[in-house]
Amino acid sequence: GLEEGAKKQLSTFNNFITTINQKKEGIGNRNSPTQLVIPNIKNGRDLPPLCLDVRQKQRVSIDTLPQELKAPFPPEPSLTIRTKTVKEFQDDMEKSKASGDWKAVHNFYSTTFDSFLEINAAFKKDTNSPFNTIEDSGIDAKFVNVVYDALLNTPQDVQKSVLKGIINGLLQEWTGPRTKDDLRAYCILLQNPQFSNTSTYVIYAHLLRQIAALTEADHHFLVHWSKKISQKRFKQVVDRLLQFISLRLFPAKPEEFPPMVKCTWWIPSAAKVLALFNAANSLISPPIISYTDFYNSTLDHIDLMEEYHNWQCYGNSHRFSFCQYPFIISIAAKKVIIQRDSEQQMISIARQSLVDKVSRRQKPDMNMLFLNVKVRRTHLVSDSLDELARKKADLKKKLKVTFVGEAGLDMGGLTKEWFLLLIRQIFHPDYGMFTYHKDSQCHWFSSFKCDNYSEFRLVGALMGLAVYNSITLDIRFPPCCYKKLLSPPIVPCDHNTLVGICGVTLDDLFQIMPELAHGLSELLSYEGNVEEDFYSTFQVFQEEFGVIKSYNLKPNGDKIPVTNRNRKEYVQLYVDFLLNRSIYKQFAAFYYGFHSVCASYALLLLRPEEVEILVCGSPELDMSALQKSTQYEGYQKTDLTIRYFWDVVLGFSLDLQKKLLHFTTGSDRVPVGGMADLNFKISKSETSTNWLPVAHTCFNQLCLPPYKNKKELKQKLIIGISNAEGFGLE
Repeated sequence: GLEEGAKKQLSTFNNFITTINQKKEGIGNRNSPTQLVIPNIKNGRDLPPLCLDVRQKQRVSIDTLPQELKAPFPPEPSLTIRTKTVKEFQDDMEKSKASGDWKAVHNFYSTTFDSFLEINAAFKKDTNSPFNTIEDSGIDAKFVNVVYDALLNTPQDVQKSVLKGIINGLLQEWTGPRTKDDLRAYCILLQNPQFSNTSTYVIYAHLLRQIAALTEADHHFLVHWSKKISQKRFKQVVDRLLQFISLRLFPAKPEEFPPMVKCTWWIPSAAKVLALFNAANSLISPPIISYTDFYNSTLDHIDLMEEYHNWQCYGNSHRFSFCQYPFIISIAAKKVIIQRDSEQQMISIARQSLVDKVSRRQKPDMNMLFLNVKVRRTHLVSDSLDELARKKADLKKKLKVTFVGEAGLDMGGLTKEWFLLLIRQIFHPDYGMFTYHKDSQCHWFSSFKCDNYSEFRLVGALMGLAVYNSITLDIRFPPCCYKKLLSPPIVPCDHNTLVGICGVTLDDLFQIMPELAHGLSELLSYEGNVEEDFYSTFQVFQEEFGVIKSYNLKPNGDKIPVTNRNRKEYVQLYVDFLLNRSIYKQFAAFYYGFHSVCASYALLLLRPEEVEILVCGSPELDMSALQKSTQYEGYQKTDLTIRYFWDVVLGFSLDLQKKLLHFTTGSDRVPVGGMADLNFKISKSETSTNWLPVAHTCFNQLCLPPYKNKKELKQKLIIGISNAEGFGLE
């Protein structure tokens, strides 16, 4: 009904577009996708950059608020006093539904949304208070929610009156800077559920355009006010913006919208407003919604490489690219960008090798097109280290592995086996490079000092090669590791610049050493006398090869007692020492190893969590999806043994399902592309049914004997996956 009614208003909307465009001619340039940087207002937390500029070759820093923006706020216009309460409004709604007379409700809606001043008069908690701080928007959120929840249940003429009122507000002549009442009105209008309907998109687009064109200081207020919106409403606004972008890209009915050439600003405006909500989401810990809720899967179907090249070539100039707003791009789409960028680099380097060979009048060799790694199983780590060090120039070529003395053509299986064996050996506790923490079930860098950190560089290069060659590794690093790996995301030109150093908190330490982090947390909340009861100084002790060594957390730290006043500083310095300073050389080598392979502007698009998924895969399992994509050799999917198998597996606990996946693929995680990317195969084993199942992890293959019944299959399968480690039973 709303759609039909709204279509009758198209002529009005078209006039509205013309009028708005005339008003916007003077500020047209402000609406191009230029960089938005949130200023650092006093008492407000720094915000992340809203728009990413590749040309800066590092994450955008936060500018300080210019002096002129710190001038006194313009006076707020006096508001008409509206006294209607939530209860009175709900009573009016009930009476209207019962009697069919909607006059009172119609008057309320048409008056409330007639202008920005009226919106404030209705929804401002106290019309006499300015509410000029970032901490309190002054909006009566409960009343706003009740009014919007009821709106879609009112007659069409009521809903039309709201849209007409919004048009009036957007057509208002602006003289001077926006007041906080204007910002409040924008914040309220963004939550209007009518904008989920495509027939209102013309109005919605102009609302978004005005919000996108606000000053940086105004954006700062909107970001902080938005983080106070309830999770449900916050997600509704985000979903509405994502849907707006999707339907503008791929409209179900193209005739509903103006031609794309006349509204090229629609998507950039929506992306900027979405960036404000992403910034608000990142200010809360834990965030209001998951970062994946900002993904727009529609973008998986556009020319991503064109977007990427536009971003590389034009940065944040007047040429829009979704890569300026990477939080919108899904991890699957980012993987496509990284893979294609990697392929192009591989082809470019291989072509250059070929040209060099021909220019020297030497016979071309196919092996020159690959990174050929030849290793002995008995000297796996040292041989791998030598090969990668010797072939630095070839690291961005396609990887091929050969085990000396073994016949075999690497079609992917040998490469995966090399990764599996090498990672298993390097991360073994006896090797001493990494410490395994049982409480958190993850590895962390050993702080032991040594003369050569080249093996840490090897591990970094291995991770880079895995991402580059689409191999999922069974590595358990904490999230903090990937945050450090992107600090900065592009290797600095100045080799004196520190790398791998990031802001760390007690939460980061909890993910690695929960027991120690708990102790430090107890210190922070201790109500007694810290200095007398703990008798600690700004000094820490570590054991290295049986020798206890001391380190000062600050100059003369051994002489500075920890007190109730300075304990926060002590904890922060302690955490920084453990996660940054004590392992700097180890992690720097690891950082340079990773970036020696993966150096790409595409890394600027990634969050630390997304790097982890690219390296290790996703922890979310969907065995039904695996069943649909499984291939069979010697079996048909309708065979009784196969039916028994899936009945058993789908009934497994999550722990057993992970063990099965680890048993058959070498990792209990799923590639970015989902279960289908595993290329999982079940082959018929012609051995006795007394035998346990066998797995070839290099090929993601399970060899399953034709067990006679479900009970026997379940028993043998559980024994196999629960007791096998790698390539043999313990």
